[in-house]
Order: sequence, then structure tokens, then C-alpha cells
Amino acid sequence: MTVDIEVVRAGQMYRYYFRETVVGDGRRPARTPPRVAQEQAGVPAGRWMGRGLAVLGLAPGEEVTEAQLRNLFGERGRHPYADRIEADLLAQGASPKQAYRAGALGRRVTVTGVDFVFRPQPTIYLLWALGDEETRLVIEAAHERAVVRVLEWIEDEVAVIRYGKDGVYRVRPPGGLVAARFRHYQARSGMPLLHDHVLLSVKGQRLDGKWGSVHTLALHENTVAASALYNELVAAEVCEALGVATEPRTVTPGRRPVMEIAGVPHELIRWTARRSDQIAACLAELEHEYVTAVDDDGEPRFLPVVSERARARLNQMAARRTRPAKRTARPLAQLRAWWKASAILTSGVPVDVITSLLEHARAAAAAIRARVAAVVDIALAAVDVAATVFVMNDGGRFHRRHLLAEARRHLALVLRGRRRDPGLDDQIVAAAISTHCLDITEPTSVRGLEAGYRLYTARWSLSDLPARRRPPTLTTAPDRHPPTDPGEPAELQAPGQAAGEWEIPRTPLPYERAVLAGAVVREKLRTTTAARGRAYDVVAHQQAAMPEQLLPPAAAAPEHEDQEPEAGPREAIDMTALRALRESRTDVEALDLTAGQLRHLQDAFTRAADSRARADRHAAISRFGDSGVRGSRLWMC
Repeated sequence: MTVDIEVVRAGQMYRYYFRETVVGDGRRPARTPPRVAQEQAGVPAGRWMGRGLAVLGLAPGEEVTEAQLRNLFGERGRHPYADRIEADLLAQGASPKQAYRAGALGRRVTVTGVDFVFRPQPTIYLLWALGDEETRLVIEAAHERAVVRVLEWIEDEVAVIRYGKDGVYRVRPPGGLVAARFRHYQARSGMPLLHDHVLLSVKGQRLDGKWGSVHTLALHENTVAASALYNELVAAEVCEALGVATEPRTVTPGRRPVMEIAGVPHELIRWTARRSDQIAACLAELEHEYVTAVDDDGEPRFLPVVSERARARLNQMAARRTRPAKRTARPLAQLRAWWKASAILTSGVPVDVITSLLEHARAAAAAIRARVAAVVDIALAAVDVAATVFVMNDGGRFHRRHLLAEARRHLALVLRGRRRDPGLDDQIVAAAISTHCLDITEPTSVRGLEAGYRLYTARWSLSDLPARRRPPTLTTAPDRHPPTDPGEPAELQAPGQAAGEWEIPRTPLPYERAVLAGAVVREKLRTTTAARGRAYDVVAHQQAAMPEQLLPPAAAAPEHEDQEPEAGPREAIDMTALRALRESRTDVEALDLTAGQLRHLQDAFTRAADSRARADRHAAISRFGDSGVRGSRLWMC
């Protein structure tokens, strides 16, 4: 995710934010005013944002002062101008108790806010760090507008104020919320990392004018959807302003691909990932300790595989163990010069690519625009979203927010950086709920009756889906590594080898199965809707959502037009010929041509599964089952 959330509490945690976060994650010297420390650190001053500023006498973009921040976040939720309000009332003869109450925003709270951290995808902030000044300004403006839009969505659709006994009543803050934004330029490692800390106050005003507290659980629950919206917005604006496009890249096999700017080499991302490499090495050692730990009786203390939940906990431990000391902040102009020199010297990327990174991205975008048409079919998008969410949630039970986050990810994948119509994500969710989901809500409280908390499942069962991969099991030779090539035997571990170099058995990831399930459901939808005479544009939809390796190859040069194209592993269906056939046939006849394309996609996953199974036969992990994947079909109830 590119949006993280952390609770801000009055007391020690607030002092941490006030001492370090407001000055660019550095260390503010004692008795140094925040603005002076920010100038020394080379970061801009904090700015107020949110629709709730007017009622507090603040304005959007106004500079955040030390007293305002302390009152709102450090004094358990007081008015930003509480000191002035209290002094005025005391001068008018009010009692100290009355003056203190006048400066309070409702009841005192311990959790005074949440810290949202917004950061764009790596290829975007690489363009920001290594590009010219105009590129930097365009990306910063797109980043800032995306943050504002996400905050507006939180105000309108997410934030709720609870009141009454046990918080039985809930209401949106009609006047909006208040947040302080602080911009930072680098990560702990010193590498470029454009990101904003948005300290969102939990204080909001109800319709009756009284002040209440925003329910922080609702903010946590919708962080994934907020992250998907931010990614989509910032990528669309950057791509439109700079003439670039996005492409899906698989970072971790078996996991969801991430959308990055096409043409920006992945080696540059690796150049910035020094801290990630340290965390990964420490994580491998912790995972090995986890699966090999035994009690006093010699029995395993934990599971023989690392589950996703355990891996998340171990990742947090690894991050804490490898956390470096914070670096002294520097002015941005100096940082950009250092970053460019470091990338040229140490990244391994050619100098001409680094110095003309935007031109390379624009050339890659032109090739993508020529091959991929941005077509969003709501009915087919609903199939993808419902199938993915159903498979990737335990037990196939989910809420509307899960569908919304997946719909935004789907739009980012299909549109490749193009803008979309407002509300298109909500339309996809509505279509998924009405067509492919069953409401299984059994509310035990008023909260369960709310639209955002209704519980859904799909109109099919897990047994109908392609077979799940078998959990990996330990072999009788745990001291052997998986073969580097499917035809080679496993190698013995060298004596004294670090634990991080062991192959760790992990719980299989469900995303590949979710993709295959979506393809199978689309095939079923195609046959049923064609019989009714309703034709969907499956061809363009599949073309836009297809991974890069399955896209049609680039057109041959004119001098080789008379030669037959060579078949290879990257060969896909000829979309140009398919479009020509579609123009000369009826919709239903053209629609029938897509069955082969869907089979092609399904066979690709089957071949990948078979190759992985052969590679893992000599190792400590058994991934895919070989039976039932190719012929599986998913029937709707």
C-alpha cells in the first residue's frame, strides 16, 4: 500500500511527532522554533487542510504553528486557538474553569488523531527525484491534489462520529475534518521518497453543534480503499500532465502486480531499496527461526509454514531490528543533485537513461497507447472484482469496502494512467453486489445494518473454483535448497551458511487463483449473456486488463512484412486481425472469438503452475496441484 495509518495519542507519541515529524523526520534541537528547524532541515512548513477549518477560524493552506498543533493534538483535543480564547474570557471576568471549558472541543480524548502517510509509487518519485524542475513541480502538484481528494472522500464516505450510549448513534461530520500536512523528501536510508504526513484530528462537529470524536476503527478499515484511490488519482494526473503511462509489474511472484510508470527501469527501484534489502535479509532469518523453533520436548513451537499473518508480524520485527538512525535533513536542491550522481555511479543504469528518464517513459507510453485500448466494461469489471475479493478473503466473506478497493485497483490496471469518469468505481461495486453477491448479514447491532458493514459472499461456492494449491510441507531433507533449474538436483547447504539463505516454506498466495477464477467466471458470463443477445466487449476489456507478457507483440518492420511471425512464449492472439474480424461480423459472432483468448489466459496459468510444480518437486515446498485446473469451470447459482 502507498497509504499508511498510525494512531496519534496525547503524551509521548505526540511529543515524538512534534519533535521529529514536523521537521522532516529529523531531530529538532531543544528550544528551537518549528519554523526555524524546518528551514534548517530544508522542508516546507506544515499547512492546514480539510473542510472543517472554517469553524475553527483557520484557512486552507495556512501555516501550522506550534501552539495550534499542541492544543489540537497534544492537549487531548482542544481548540487550536484555545490559549487566546481562554485569555480573552479570563480578561472578561470568567472563572478559570469556564475559560478552560470554552477552549475545549467536546470531551477530552487520549487518541487525538491519526497520521496518514501518502507516498506515490517508486517510479513516480524517481521521476520526481531525477527529472528536471518542471517535472518535479508537476508531480508534487499531482501528489498534493490526490491527497486533498482522498481526504474529501474520507470526509464524505468514511468518517463517522459516534455518540449516545455505547456509540449507538453515528453521523458524518457535516462540516468536514481538520488536518495538518507535513511534506518530507527522503527515507531513513537517505534515498528519495516524496511523502506527506497528514495528521488528521479526530475532532468533528455534529449537526447540533456539539463536538464529538471520529471513530478511528472506520479509518483503519478503509485505509486500503484510500490507498487504491490515491494511487489511481496521482498516476492519472502524472500520466496526463507528462505524457507517460503505467504498466503492471510483478514484484513478488504470486502477489498482485503493482502499477508503475512504464519506461522507468526497475534497476532504479532496486537502487532505492537498500533498506528493503536489509529488512528482507532479516526477515528470512526470522522466518527460518520461526519454522525450526522447538520446545523443551523437541516438538515444533509453531506451524511448519509461515502464514501471511505470521509473516506480517515477523516483517514488523525485522523493520524494527534494522531501523537505522535518522539522517540530517538537507535542502531539496542538494538532495536531488546527490541522488542523480548516486544513481549514475551505483545503480547500473546507463547515464543517458538517467539523464533522459522522462523521454524514455514517454516512448514506452506511446507503445502502450498503441497496443492497449482503455475500455472499462462495468459488467466484466464486476466479475473480476467479485471473483478476486471472494477468493482472497478467508471464507469468501467481505464488505463493500473490499469491493471498492478492488474496483479501484482494477480501474488502475485497465486504464493504464488515463483518467476515468467520477463514480465509476461505485458503479462497478453496485454491479458486483447486485449481480454476483449475496447479502448474508446477520446483524447483532445497529452497526451491522449500515450499508458499509453489511456482509456479503459470492453467488458461488469455493468448491466451484479452480483447485487451491496444497499447503507446502517439509521434506525429509530440510538441509537441501530448491534447484536453480527444474532439471538440476537440489544442492546441499554449505556449512556455516547464513539462515537467511534457507528456502522458507510459506502459505500459498491466493492471487493467482483469484485471477484464474475471474477468467472462468467471465467465460461463463460470456456464454450466458450471448444466449440472451446481450454482448459485452470482452475483447477490448481482456486486452486492457491482460498482463504485458500476454499482449500482442510489436508490429514487424516494413521490410519484413512478408515474413511469417515466429511463434514464441510471448505470442498472444492477434488483436489487429481480431478487430478486423469484429468489424465484418455481428457482435455475438465476434464475441465467440474471445473464447480462445480466455483459454489462452487460462492455459498460461496452467503452464506456469506445472513448471512451478516440477521445480518444487525436489525442494521443501509443494506449490500447485496438477489436477483440475485446466478443466475447472465456475457455475453461478
